[in-house]
Amino acid sequence: MTYSARSAAKALGRLAPITIAALLVSGCGGDDDYMKDDPVMMPSPSPSPSPTATPTPTASYDVTACLTQEVAPGVSVADLVVPDTLTLNLAGTSGFPNGRKLADPVIDVTLAVIFLDLSVDGPGTLAGLPLNPPKNDVAFRSSFPFLAAAQGSPPTATQGSGFDFRSDGASAYTRVDRMGMPAVSTALIGSDQKNAYNDADPADDASGVFVDELTEQLTGLTNALADDLVAAGLTPCATPVS
Repeated sequence: MTYSARSAAKALGRLAPITIAALLVSGCGGDDDYMKDDPVMMPSPSPSPSPTATPTPTASYDVTACLTQEVAPGVSVADLVVPDTLTLNLAGTSGFPNGRKLADPVIDVTLAVIFLDLSVDGPGTLAGLPLNPPKNDVAFRSSFPFLAAAQGSPPTATQGSGFDFRSDGASAYTRVDRMGMPAVSTALIGSDQKNAYNDADPADDASGVFVDELTEQLTGLTNALADDLVAAGLTPCATPVS
């Protein structure tokens, strides 16, 4: 049905039935048998399509402040992820960002560091949410191997000799994953760059090979999550782009 036909049908529908009947009869030139012998099929109006919802535009953020903010005196977030290595200062206090403890909620801490303003919300903010268990279900040991004994009744190995430990050089192995600082390779490297990143070395990180990729991924994640962080009462480290 054309637009004009639909408009006419809507207009007729607003008239009283008797008026519609009169208009139909008058349109046939006064023939009293018109409606009986040659009925006219009124076209059914087509339903109007539902309007398409206008998507809410996503705000854009500048993540420079997230990369330059300090997590320790003289140590910025960028220093932790470029190069992507886990550093350890034996003279310093253990625990993030100086290595990690078994009980450290490393993923929650890392995500807080790359998304939140640390001057407002500390690195432990996300770890403190009630979504996480408060501690390991079995206490850690105070000496090596520190991890608690296996639960249940697992088969136990008997003492013996003849263990064959591999002593091949590094060239005999193939790297399938690279994991320095937690969540960097997982969250800040896109799928199309995973293989290249895993094949690369910290020297490639230090030369800036993946800086643009890290920045792009962090920007995309921040654009998607910033409003949720704000709604949760948290302060993103990124700044809106006007």
